[in-house]
Amino acid sequence: MQAFNYSSPTSLADAARAAGAPDTRIIAGGQSLLPSMKLGLAAPAALVDLAGIAELRGISRKGDAVVIGAMTTHAAVAASPEVQKAIPALAALAESIGDRQVRNRGTIGGSLANNDPAADYPAAVLALGATITTDRRTIAADDFFKGLYETALKEGEIITSVSFPVPQKAGWQKFKQPASRFSLVGVFVAKGAQGARVAVTGAGPCAFRAQALEQKLSADWSAQACDGVKIDASGLNSDLHGSADYRAALVPVLAGRAVAGS
Repeated sequence: MQAFNYSSPTSLADAARAAGAPDTRIIAGGQSLLPSMKLGLAAPAALVDLAGIAELRGISRKGDAVVIGAMTTHAAVAASPEVQKAIPALAALAESIGDRQVRNRGTIGGSLANNDPAADYPAAVLALGATITTDRRTIAADDFFKGLYETALKEGEIITSVSFPVPQKAGWQKFKQPASRFSLVGVFVAKGAQGARVAVTGAGPCAFRAQALEQKLSADWSAQACDGVKIDASGLNSDLHGSADYRAALVPVLAGRAVAGS
């Protein structure tokens, strides 16, 4: 790992100023960026650590939404009474991420900004129709995930919170890679004011909505409605853990299980 400058601001304004410097990366929990730096896959000139900014942490219920600060850890989301009551599937998703160390260091904002193709949170954000708030604007979930490790965030833009509309029903199922506990395929389903929404992670370059399943579940919210739904395998991931066809076949199976548990 090469040398780099490090700053730990205590306010969002100071963090935004520091993040605007050339070749600077923002670090949240560091569960993805630091290993990449150790492997030589990333070599920023400077890091801006958000850990000291208290205003970026916390969970609250605001009307018909649960708002989670960007620096809130996975463990805190999983243990939150507000999340467990309003969106239990989101608490279950947070509890399924990585191991105990990862859950106590990793953050929701860091996960979304990194947009790993097998990360779990993007499926929940997309299925629940969440809104990502940054230090500059708000971004709808449908506009946020752009591709492999690519999001709508601009250079130096900082996620501050995520607002999740409380659904009528929601469910989460994950077929995990046993060593990393990343999603080989993960499916989050939700039924609410936006209708039936189904989001998939682990199967493609980034999380995406499965419209064929959404159409079926809009007419009939039941596990049986997912039976026989075909997911196009073209463009899906294929690796030593599973082919694109295998992943495509898993999606409706997991969707059915998620609906059954909603």
